[in-house]
Amino acid sequence: MVKYTRIALLVLLDVLIINFAYIFWLLMRFDFDVNSLPFNAYFAVYVGNSLLITVVSVLGLALAGIYTSIWKYAGADELIKVAVGSLLAVVFSMSAMSLMQQSLPRSTYIAAFMIITLGVGGIRMLYRYLRRLRNPGAAHLTALRITRGGIIGADTRKVMMVGAGDAGASMIKEIKDHPEYNQKVVVAIDDDPEKIGRRIAGVRVAGATDMIKRIARKYSVDEIIVAMPSANKKTIQRIVAECNKTRCKIKILPSLIDLINEKVSISKLRDVDIEDLLGRDPVDVNIREVSDYLEGKIVLVSGAGGSIGSELCRQIARFRPRRLIALDIYENSIFELAGEMKRLYPLLEFEVVIASIRSRERLDEVFDKYRPHIVFHAAAHKHVPLMEKNPGEALLNNILGTKNIMDAAEKFVTERFVMISTDKAVNPTNVMGATKRTAEMILQEKAKKSQTNFVAVRFGNVLGSNGSVIPIFRKQIEKGGPVTVTHPEITRYFMTIPEAVQLVIQAGAMAEGGEIFILDMGEPVKIMDLAENVIRLSGYVPGVDIDIEITGLRPGEKLYEELLLDEEGIEKTAHNKIYVGHPTGAEPKLREMLENGTLEENVREIAKKSDEEIKEWLKGIVTNYHPQ
Repeated sequence: MVKYTRIALLVLLDVLIINFAYIFWLLMRFDFDVNSLPFNAYFAVYVGNSLLITVVSVLGLALAGIYTSIWKYAGADELIKVAVGSLLAVVFSMSAMSLMQQSLPRSTYIAAFMIITLGVGGIRMLYRYLRRLRNPGAAHLTALRITRGGIIGADTRKVMMVGAGDAGASMIKEIKDHPEYNQKVVVAIDDDPEKIGRRIAGVRVAGATDMIKRIARKYSVDEIIVAMPSANKKTIQRIVAECNKTRCKIKILPSLIDLINEKVSISKLRDVDIEDLLGRDPVDVNIREVSDYLEGKIVLVSGAGGSIGSELCRQIARFRPRRLIALDIYENSIFELAGEMKRLYPLLEFEVVIASIRSRERLDEVFDKYRPHIVFHAAAHKHVPLMEKNPGEALLNNILGTKNIMDAAEKFVTERFVMISTDKAVNPTNVMGATKRTAEMILQEKAKKSQTNFVAVRFGNVLGSNGSVIPIFRKQIEKGGPVTVTHPEITRYFMTIPEAVQLVIQAGAMAEGGEIFILDMGEPVKIMDLAENVIRLSGYVPGVDIDIEITGLRPGEKLYEELLLDEEGIEKTAHNKIYVGHPTGAEPKLREMLENGTLEENVREIAKKSDEEIKEWLKGIVTNYHPQ
């Protein structure tokens, strides 16, 4: 009812303006001499046809769409509608008078066009101005440009809104209320067929998401906002892929889980990140299970300064451990983590320990002092090409260092020991993978007779970790390219760091001893596709702005990774993203060294040998290791 009352009031004001325009000009035309014969003659003609002129003029204004616009958001595009409507009003009036074989001075129509444009537009701008007095904004004048979306400021970005629901409507309204953002939503997109062709907050819903590229070109869109916080990851992945076919900048609203108790607003927008393109649903963690084994406990994280280790610390802190010990050999990263933890968790007893897992004596000191209940072992040398060139270091760190911290955990009766492993340990083709597989076998042997529950968690690559492919791509793009990919068909499994760590913590709750938990990594991703997406998300076109260069597989690198040995089999767990492989134990040669206590002596001796001799020794320990 309010809407129709508003339209009726506008029509009434326009009727007054139309009639004022003709009468005022006739008075002006004849010097306000109301007694002159010419004035009386033309005035009589006008009065006789005033109803006709009024009706066709209002019809012209209506056809221009000025009665369907929301004038509290009025801008330059609404003014063009007023001008077009005024022109139609005058043309219709001239045509109607001609059909009635009546006439007015030609100057009357020109003057009427100008007066109607000023009057009709002025009324609406006055309305907008009065609203702004009640709700002051930072509106400012700017140069104008004419586009398909209307007249907009020369520095104003034309926006496409993907999502015509509540979130999209809120975003459009906020943008309209704040011209200082220098944005104008010119078109909306939605897959709901009932919304297509209709208007949301005054913006036309022009089509479905499969039309994004065509509509973006049609409306000369500069920026796309994806306002679909309730959409699942696969939907977002598909929509962002469509948006990437344009050269528009893409912004996205976080998911509903990230917007809980927070208002949808421009400030919540962020750039689309590569994590949005994984097409994976959020991890569901059993809070009760995790809390039961972490709350009130002393927890130690080795490699705490690394990508996985630092995220373990962040997430473990949420479950209120009695004390959290962060152990690392590299002081800079652990120093930064300590500052962050103190700021985020001021009540947490957070201890930093600088130590090397290669030193058995130092680890014994740490475990004797803190007596941790839970250990998350994330310290390792992980970079495949570096370990191929430094295999002795991989042995000392990944095998001997891991055995040292396992021995300390067993000696000081740690309840649970969770080791971070890798998909590269499966049928390894590189030193890093072979050493991690050796560590897994040591762990499984220990689990057979230890009071400590030793388990490993195996997963693939994590996005954004130190030295991973995404940061490398971004640095290459910053330098103008090329982006380097080792092989056009190479694939990898990917997870986000928080997702991987959540599942590691959850797997720790399931530990009974000896298991190798395998995380559901989803579908493998082609590195070539990943490179192209990172380039597009950076605002460039692959192969045009940034080249992709194929460099060839590096030493020890596979075309694809595996998560399971053939003999391990696989079983489901209570968690839909965590599986468990059957324990296989150690190879005979490794088992013999463990039983007679000569492993440490052998590792230290072999680590001094040539690269080829080290790899030959590893082949005897891990029989399915086939170095390239």
